Amino acid sequence: MSTNRVAVYGGRGGLGSVIVDYFKSKNFWTLSIDIIKNEVADANVVVNKDFSWTEQEDLILKSVGETLNGERLDAVLCVAGGWAGGKVNSENMIKNSEILWKQNVWTSTISARIAVLYLKNGGLLQFTGAASVLKDTSEMLGYGIAKAAVHQLTKSLAPKKSGMPDESTVVALLPTMLDTAQNRKWMPKANTDSWTSLNYIAELLHDWTLTPSSRPPNGSLVEIITQNKQNELKIH
Repeated sequence: MSTNRVAVYGGRGGLGSVIVDYFKSKNFWTLSIDIIKNEVADANVVVNKDFSWTEQEDLILKSVGETLNGERLDAVLCVAGGWAGGKVNSENMIKNSEILWKQNVWTSTISARIAVLYLKNGGLLQFTGAASVLKDTSEMLGYGIAKAAVHQLTKSLAPKKSGMPDESTVVALLPTMLDTAQNRKWMPKANTDSWTSLNYIAELLHDWTLTPSSRPPNGSLVEIITQNKQNELKIH
């Protein structure tokens, strides 16, 4: 029986670590791509954050290819990212926007390149957008710009002429608030009943990876609405 394989970009982060753990528990071979090694993953590509966009692409694509050694991935899951607030009149608006572009757009576009080269036909490519970016983001301008680019990337990779592998599916998850240790640290008094469980996302992505018929339509922006710890998916 062939081995199922998944690459998780951001595999050492709060959500990424949970995804790696979950897929490992389901007997997937796991590859983590991050600036820090994930000791649980079967293989790692450690990225130098000081490299340029093209230097990161070159390093990652070469390393992934060498690691796979001719095998193909069932899914490429991009859960890397970052957040910062700030209006257009903030002194740090451009600085923060540059950082957020690197954290959200560089990682997503490189994930797309990984998928083009190493994803199986019929495989899954997942990005991480943001529900808040469906409306005004004037209070977090750089974040809105970066996530809007991820949403556009998702839509642009869905057509058959896009260059993606045959029968593959591209989707973006749009959470509102993830139930991470970091978020609990910074918002200790918040009502977490509307925060989305990381395990729920891991289970959802595992299901979509193994069962193409369960996936949303190609190019979907999938908003996750959590209320009273119950989750609903809204397709955009």
